[in-house]
Amino acid sequence: MKEIYAPAIRAFVVAGLFLATATLAIVAVNTARAAGALAIGSCGAFGEAFDFASVEAATQSALSKCQGESCRVVATARRGCAAFAVDFNDPCGAHGWGKGSRLGRSQNAALEACYKGGGKECVIRTFFCDAKG
Repeated sequence: MKEIYAPAIRAFVVAGLFLATATLAIVAVNTARAAGALAIGSCGAFGEAFDFASVEAATQSALSKCQGESCRVVATARRGCAAFAVDFNDPCGAHGWGKGSRLGRSQNAALEACYKGGGKECVIRTFFCDAKG
């Protein structure tokens, strides 16, 4: 009776190994796309890019999305997060940004920088985490 089920079991094991190999390949491709950038400009303007293959590509994308004057890249991240905060009552006034290994850390750093810059009601304007942040 064992000989009847042996081919089915072999096929099941081969299918399982194939599925595991395919999953590992997908994870490897997604891990390679783990670069992000944050650009900020005047009066709360920003642009963000995440899950890009390279920091250079993420930087170009973030700058192209930033619609304000004097936009510049303030943070790049590989497998991390970044956030941008502005004063709710005066977006042209105090602002701050932060980056970190986790979202909470980057948001806290952005809010802290905004308050240190004189903000009274700082809020997160944007944030991102790349594929692994």
